[in-house]
Amino acid sequence: MHLSRRCGARTRRGSQCQSPAMTNGRCRMHGGASSGAPPGNQNALKHGHYRAENIAQRRRASAFLRAMAKLVLTLEDG
Repeated sequence: MHLSRRCGARTRRGSQCQSPAMTNGRCRMHGGASSGAPPGNQNALKHGHYRAENIAQRRRASAFLRAMAKLVLTLEDG
């Protein structure tokens, strides 16, 4: 391990990084951009939480809950 090639990227103190290099010539901290998920990766699917339809549904539900809370408050006062 100590004979392997070194990363050589500049650290904050100005010296060279001493971590062992990967095949791209940099260490795992200085390796650069990821190539992303492999094709067909099922973990990369969107969950739909921020779709326009779902946002509109949550807004309608919030408005309904606010209206019901207001109705309860008016019934308690009356």
